[in-house]
Amino acid sequence: MFERHKLSNGVRVIVEHIPHVKSVSLGFWIGVGSIHENSKNNGISHFIEHMLFKGTTNRTAKQIAESIDSIGGQLNAFTSKECTCYYAKVLDSHLPIAVDVLSDMLFNSTFIDIEIEKEKSVVLEEINMYEDSPDDLVHDLLSKITFSNHSLGSPILGTNQTVGQFHREMILEYVANNYTCDNIVVSVAGNIDQQLLLSLLEEKFAQYTNKIKVPDTIEVPNFTKNSGHRYKDIEQLHFCIGLKGIPQGHKDLYPLLVMNNVFGGSMSSRLFQNIREDKGLAYSVFSYPSSYSRVGMMTIYAGINPNQLLEVTKLISEEISNMKEKGLTEEEFYKSKEQLKGNYILGLESTSSRMTSMGKSELLLNRVFTQKEILDKIDSVTMEDVCRVTHDIFNLQYASVALVGKIDNEQGVNEILKF
Repeated sequence: MFERHKLSNGVRVIVEHIPHVKSVSLGFWIGVGSIHENSKNNGISHFIEHMLFKGTTNRTAKQIAESIDSIGGQLNAFTSKECTCYYAKVLDSHLPIAVDVLSDMLFNSTFIDIEIEKEKSVVLEEINMYEDSPDDLVHDLLSKITFSNHSLGSPILGTNQTVGQFHREMILEYVANNYTCDNIVVSVAGNIDQQLLLSLLEEKFAQYTNKIKVPDTIEVPNFTKNSGHRYKDIEQLHFCIGLKGIPQGHKDLYPLLVMNNVFGGSMSSRLFQNIREDKGLAYSVFSYPSSYSRVGMMTIYAGINPNQLLEVTKLISEEISNMKEKGLTEEEFYKSKEQLKGNYILGLESTSSRMTSMGKSELLLNRVFTQKEILDKIDSVTMEDVCRVTHDIFNLQYASVALVGKIDNEQGVNEILKF
């Protein structure tokens, strides 16, 4: 069972004591991601994530890494559309070291000019690496065309042009505006001495009183029906269809998850069994929902031979029609709910998963659901709920299509939207 605390400076702390493990996962969550950026600073949230590992007033970059490596722990970070997380996983006896290192990175990073220039090269190589991963690139392209002219469609890494323009003053201003007390959540799961933990956090956060948070002026993204393609001289064609989904916290999220399991969310799903197993037309084919604070998207992906694009599109269209007209069988409905519960419960065996679930939920929804509440939400899904959500999701007037591979305008990309 988790407990919620608030430090004297207003930072929220979510703690779950798990006495039967020997590890602790600690995450510092910041409510800033690529959605908070603009055309001039796109990628800066991710760039700052990199820079926090480049040295503080107390540690060099090497000493930051050695501090956790030397105790057999893990130290990492990630940036998403809506948040940034810095996290460590260590033995319970080493919790003070993890708190010290992460707080040092958060509050004392130096952002030296020479390190900024070096890290630009690193991030530009990361962008180049991403360009060489068409199965990732196609999902970014789908977001770009679907949420056109909105920051939700911007790449998390930024672009060569925007990253090249970053400088120290820009970074410091962005940190001051977004790394604020009310925009930080500390999430901790594992074998924790809570009194020690809160004492350590109070000590490290006591002098941090930044509350300059810029008002949230992000407009609700419009879901746009669109199409786009990137020509790449590769053997496989990477193909995505995007449909209007469900935002975070919405009551229809769990019915959507139940439906997606059957449609394309697993190896036993209809898409996988039909297109890969029965027809042998794709190595990888699946669907998944993405939920953000104000909007959601349902994505269907396939990696195929370019010559089989129309056939695979037809098969996906048939599966969508079948889903809308006939719905789920009772057996599929039952198995999907059990699968969801099983995946959720198995995930709870990892302190990292628990820390992530609590931190993200508190940061983006201002609340954390108990295990019983989650399981009850899955159990309470009815066949009528799934039927309603199926018809809402598979509304092709919102469908967008993105393709990466050997394709050009002459192949009639826009025709695919008429399926």
